[in-house]
Amino acid sequence: MSEKDSNYDADSIQVLEGLEGVRKRPAMYIGDTGKRGFHHLVFEVVDNSIDEAMAGYCKNIEILLKKDGSVLIRDDGRGIPVDIHEKTGKSALELVTSVLHAGGKFEKKAYQVSGGLHGVGLSVVNALSEWMEAEVHRKGGVYIQKYEKGKVTGPVQRIGDTIDVGTIIKFKPDHTIFKETEFDFTYLCERLKELSFLNKGIKIILKDELLQKEEIFHYEGGIAKFVEELNKGKQVISKPFYIEKNQDEVIVEFAVQYSDSYSSTIYSFVNNIRTIEGGTHLSGFKTALTRAINDYIKNEKMLKGESKISGDDCLEGIACILSVKIKNPQFEGQTKTKLGNTEVKGIVDSVVYESLKTYLEENPNDAKSICKKILRSMEAREAAQKARDVVRRKGVFETSILPGKLADCLESDPVKAELYIVEGDSAGGSAKQGRDRKFQAILPLKGKILNVEKAAITKILSNEEVKTIVLSLGTGFDNDFQISKLRYHKIFIMSDADVDGSHIRTLLLTLFYRHFKPLIENGNIYVAQPPLYQIKKGKEIHYAYSEAEKINLVAKLGEVSGIQRYKGLGEMNPEQLWDTTLSPENRVIKKITIEDAIKAEELFTILMGTEVEPRRAFIEQHAKEVKNLDV
Repeated sequence: MSEKDSNYDADSIQVLEGLEGVRKRPAMYIGDTGKRGFHHLVFEVVDNSIDEAMAGYCKNIEILLKKDGSVLIRDDGRGIPVDIHEKTGKSALELVTSVLHAGGKFEKKAYQVSGGLHGVGLSVVNALSEWMEAEVHRKGGVYIQKYEKGKVTGPVQRIGDTIDVGTIIKFKPDHTIFKETEFDFTYLCERLKELSFLNKGIKIILKDELLQKEEIFHYEGGIAKFVEELNKGKQVISKPFYIEKNQDEVIVEFAVQYSDSYSSTIYSFVNNIRTIEGGTHLSGFKTALTRAINDYIKNEKMLKGESKISGDDCLEGIACILSVKIKNPQFEGQTKTKLGNTEVKGIVDSVVYESLKTYLEENPNDAKSICKKILRSMEAREAAQKARDVVRRKGVFETSILPGKLADCLESDPVKAELYIVEGDSAGGSAKQGRDRKFQAILPLKGKILNVEKAAITKILSNEEVKTIVLSLGTGFDNDFQISKLRYHKIFIMSDADVDGSHIRTLLLTLFYRHFKPLIENGNIYVAQPPLYQIKKGKEIHYAYSEAEKINLVAKLGEVSGIQRYKGLGEMNPEQLWDTTLSPENRVIKKITIEDAIKAEELFTILMGTEVEPRRAFIEQHAKEVKNLDV
């Protein structure tokens, strides 16, 4: 047994406080009781296994979704300690599973680096489960303990001998607490895939008994492979560059690759936790990147005149994963996902600058391609700035005069006001007549708007439909965007339920994702979902929003006098549009969230980008999933 392993015993478990209140206020511990919180239970357990992997003891993690709605999570780490904790007289396993803020992560004896720093993982999963069972394989023995709704049903028992090591956690979420009843295989895949990239060499297996599906995530290439994944569908102009260095007890790991894209994709992590708001590590990276590239361009005499390369120029077209691992991360910001450790900035800056400087010098072909791309970005930025200055001088986005096609509402409080962006003049006319003009504004769009994924900023700024949207929102655009000036806190995309409608919806979402991202992050963007069918039985009128709902309704109603399939919004009269799509009491809407920004980035690039092959492959892969296609 190593010296490190001998430090991991019952005394490593530190008790902070009891488990009270978790079942009464679950959202305090897992965010919510919807889809995110429901799946968070799995991630809490998996994070414990990942911590074992970061400590160097775990290589394999298996997650099995059982037919009865329970989950089994197995790892080959050291196994949770089962010996008696001196201060409490209880087994360490019992403390970890049934006492809030009990764990081996507060002191640094057991874990030098840890993602799950709150010490609430297993105890919260236990509290929010119908039942849970912990099985530990450790030091030659198999130990087991069972629980119901957070309460221990018996002592820790040794049930046999083994040469294996590891922990098996089985639990079934309590459906009196959660709105969800089924685990989403795809949703779980995205985070597990991310974790496997961030911890190179670890193997994570996800199995679903009911769907008979299995995914294996195992990336020896780690985050270097991650950036290649991010650039899928883009024309790359350099090989991935990867470095890992331990400096002053901070492990800095990053990978970069450039493409000909106009956008940048940067994801930063601390101890495997996504730092959505960035922080000191990301600041250090950006500063070093700009300095290294500026130095190279200057030394190679690639820039003439008085123009200067900016940080934004260096970021255009970059795909980057930055991962740091530190002992005592301090987070700040509203979502606690912004790193605040001041010392980390200088460390990351130093590592990134020195390694990038060496890379550029040793890879002249890649260096020239990257720097030419950045110089083009500088020229485009200067041209775009001139275009913005023209826009500002003309006051295009600052005028108080609203677009003529916008049918505004009477409500002046943005919190209460709604904007419907509607496909086509016909549907726009019905919507204007059917709305409640007190708080609902209608903006009809003619045809398909510009695909901003393929367009330079100068072209976007001159597009009439984009201008109309920007003026209606009141927020300004891109660098001048101010969410505080938003005129409507609910913005609905309303399009036909056909191929053209889906394309228009995707074009609008691409515009919002690339140039109004704070609106999505703030929960302001929705998709209105009009019904597909009107079903009549005598004088009764029913609506179905999907093929499955139609089949169920017809079966329930028995003999019906007519089933109408709506091809477009324009087929509905104003009263029907109000009843089904506009009325807050009846409407079916979907809030657009960036649940997984990496997947969103990939899909927008594949579906709306310049490369044809990845789009064809995506269509071929998913074609069988499409039913009742209207062309």
